[in-house]
Amino acid sequence: MDLNRRQFLASASAMAAAARAHAQGGKTYKACIIGDSAHGGYGHYIHLAFALRKDVAVVGLADPDEAGRARYAAEANAQRTYADYREMLDKERPDLVAVGPRWAVNHKDYLLACAEVGAHGLIEKPLCVDIEEADAMVDAVESKSLKWAIAFNARATPIITHLKKLLWDDDLIGTIFEARGRGKEDHRAGGEDLIVLGAHVFDMMAYLMDAAPQWCFADVTHDGRPATRGDVHEPTEPLGPVAGDRIHAVYGFGEGVAGHFDSMKNPDGNGGRFGLDVYGSRGVVTIRIGAVPAVYWLNESTWAPGGGEAVWKPLPDVPGFDGEDHRKRNQPIVDDLMAAIEEDRKPAVSLEDGRVAQEMIQAVFESCVQGGRVPVPLEKRSHPLKRWS
Repeated sequence: MDLNRRQFLASASAMAAAARAHAQGGKTYKACIIGDSAHGGYGHYIHLAFALRKDVAVVGLADPDEAGRARYAAEANAQRTYADYREMLDKERPDLVAVGPRWAVNHKDYLLACAEVGAHGLIEKPLCVDIEEADAMVDAVESKSLKWAIAFNARATPIITHLKKLLWDDDLIGTIFEARGRGKEDHRAGGEDLIVLGAHVFDMMAYLMDAAPQWCFADVTHDGRPATRGDVHEPTEPLGPVAGDRIHAVYGFGEGVAGHFDSMKNPDGNGGRFGLDVYGSRGVVTIRIGAVPAVYWLNESTWAPGGGEAVWKPLPDVPGFDGEDHRKRNQPIVDDLMAAIEEDRKPAVSLEDGRVAQEMIQAVFESCVQGGRVPVPLEKRSHPLKRWS
């Protein structure tokens, strides 16, 4: 494990404080917001990402929808509005951009345009449609030494940062054996759930495992039979092609540690299981993902206490966080992004993290197409379902 990275994450609150302190006497950054009310909106309240930063002035907001443009500009306190984001970027030449639409199909174009004007920023998840796009986005940012974060806001909350410290530094559940995640399993269960909600699960899984996976094996079915190229279809939102109404994926993280992800169409729909469980030699940690993740710990090596004394309990010494305030939901990411710009380092929740999550998604479809285990990183970077169908 990278000790320097772990120490950095454990001291996230200190860095956030330093970033806020800089706001008292440093430069004022010009920021722009890119949204599209009719095509993906503003996920995770990203238009309010800079609302608590006194060193950031929102000079422009672009949204092709007139009513949405007026509404979100007022909420973000934007000085000017535009129908075309490219015109805004050209005229405003911002230091920072927040890219808000949930729909991933235009994310690459948004980010490349921002990189062209030399802007740092924050982008909604999922990062993009496929790894080929992710590579182009990361390359564009790295070529200009820009700092970009992605809105995995649940993972960035203080309780998850604290949990990682407990797992690795304080040996909370002993040796980690495996992690098991599920999507929401609502009307999007299967392939679309894999992308929309799976992105959060995969990012959190890789973060807590402190590594990207080395391989993936997936079983993708439709109506109880193996998915075929004829099952490939567009999801309810433009996120790239999907397949399957049931996904079971296994990932290898090295040293025998496994990660699992499942999403299955079922008559009961969303059962509130969206999250991740981490199993160790001395206990289990359960995480249900929300604005503030609900995290509990079972100090029991059998993982099944029955009538015993062990009970689920909150983590010890959890730092506070007000996730009900929409302005604060991205605050840990944004504060760290600003510190990363000042310190010329990678953000804690980086564009590369978005690429890891995207690759875990794409590996499922690649395994489906290939009919077996596939190594990660993937050799073929284009979308496997596009190649297949």
